This record gives sequence, structure tokens and C-alpha cells, in this order.
Amino acid sequence: MARYVIQRLLGAVVVLLGVSVVVFSILHLVPGDVAALLAARSFAGVSPEYTARIRQELGLNDPLWVQYGRFLRNAMVGDLGRSFYTQRLVTTSVVEQFPATLRLAAAAMAISVGLGLLLGVVSALKHNTAIDNLTMVFSLGGLSIPIFWSGLMLIYLFSVRWNIFPITGEHGWKTLALPAVTLGYDASAFVTRMVRSSVLEILRQDHVLVARAKGLLQRVVLLKHVLKPAMIPTVTLVGLLAGRLLGGAVVVETVFSRQGVGRLALEAILYKDYFLVQGVVLLSAVVYVLLNLAVDISYTWLDPRIRYE
Repeated sequence: MARYVIQRLLGAVVVLLGVSVVVFSILHLVPGDVAALLAARSFAGVSPEYTARIRQELGLNDPLWVQYGRFLRNAMVGDLGRSFYTQRLVTTSVVEQFPATLRLAAAAMAISVGLGLLLGVVSALKHNTAIDNLTMVFSLGGLSIPIFWSGLMLIYLFSVRWNIFPITGEHGWKTLALPAVTLGYDASAFVTRMVRSSVLEILRQDHVLVARAKGLLQRVVLLKHVLKPAMIPTVTLVGLLAGRLLGGAVVVETVFSRQGVGRLALEAILYKDYFLVQGVVLLSAVVYVLLNLAVDISYTWLDPRIRYE
């Protein structure tokens, strides 16, 4: 197991290098001149001389490979540079905002997994009934309805119309409820359909038929012989959904005016703040890689036959 974890961590380093190269390249292909944008915000006004001086101070006149090498060298010692606009350390800005996004993503994940497991199991047990059809329609809504629209509808109903939850804010579970439900409902559709198909497949296997033939209660068969093996593909899906939740946080944080790395990344992209965008993406990539490593390790607990040599 230790050897496998070390190999995965080494592979994660390669992945993060690839992510940094792709993000760095894409950002420099975006039209616009960050030096001109910075000059426009200053009292000196936009002038060729002032713009050229800013470009020289930021090192934007260097070749791209020199700029990337400088960024990579500093990142290896924990220095992701400074924001072009706020002049704050990128690491400080991202670390301050990341807990808010993690709380939102964790609450959304709990809602999506809990709701998906419940609806998926019920749908499988009531296969080809009205309950099964209603569950599939509900999950189809999660796949089809845009996140921003469902968020606005929840705000209108529960904040404006019924005044149950506050529209904005960062304190307490009430301010987290609507954003988490908005993001969690979108992801729960995938979990519901995966759990349903996995449970249906396992219910047809011989060992489950034998357990039922022995007269075991339905809940005993379900808990002991069905749910645990059915969780393996579901856990894999949960690892993949982490990236979707982090991406969806950009929309949700914007709709609900919440702080977080999603909104921070959106503002950085609008201002073409290269270092800040790279810092957000790299930290998100680290979290995503580590989460998927934890998912792979959890397979050994779900299925004792799985061993990493």
C-alpha cells in the first residue's frame, strides 16, 4: 500500500506540472494586455511609457518560457507570486477564501450523496413502478436544470417569497443551506442513477438470491449483501464529482454573493491576473488529486478482494 501511495503522489506531481503548463499557456492566449489594464486603473493614465514600465516591472517582456520557469521555481518554495491588482500574496488570498468553498462543497457533497443513495436504493427496490419513474424524473431535473436558474428560484421562493433563509451571508447554516442545496441537487442526479443501476445489478446476482432464499429480511440483505459492493462505482463517481462541485462553486458563489475561490478565480480571470488564476487552479488540482487518491484507497475497505501491491 505504501508503495502504491508513493507512486500516486509522484504521478500527482506530473499532473500538477501539466495543469500549470496548460493554465499558463491558455491565460497568455487570452486577448488583452494586463499592463494596459493596470495603467488604466492608475492616476497616471494610459500612456505608452507608463504601460511599458509596468510591463517591465512585471517581467511580461520576457519570453513565455522564462516567465513560466520563474513561476515554477518560486512555486516550488511555496511562492505563487503576488496579485497584479491587490499586490497581496496569491497563497494568502487563496488560503483565506478556500475554507468557504470547502464548506460549500462538503455540504453539497453530503446532500448529493445522501439524497442520491436514498433515491437510488428506493428506485431500484421499486423498479418499473411509479416511484421509480418519479425518481428518474427528479434526477433528470438535476441533470437538465442550470445551476444558476435553480439557485435563483430557491432565492425567490425561500428568501423573497417565504423569508425562511437569508439571501446572502457567510455565517451559520442558514446562509449555507440554499447554496448547498443548489449545488448538491445538481450532483445528486448522477449519484441517484449510479446507485440505482449498481443496486439493480447486484440484486440479480446469485449470492443475493441465495440470501433471500434463506429467508433473510429485506433490510439485512440490503445492508449486508447489496449496499457495500454497490458503493464501489458510487465512490468512484463521488471522486469525479469533486471537480464538478468545485467548478459549480463559481456559479453558486456568484449567484448567492458568497466569498470563495470560485468567485476569486472569476474576478482574477476578468482582470487577467495570471498569478492569482494559476494559484486557484493549482490548489484546486491538489485537492482534486488527493481526494481521488483517498477514493482509490477506500476500495480496499469496500471490497477486501482489492489489494494494491
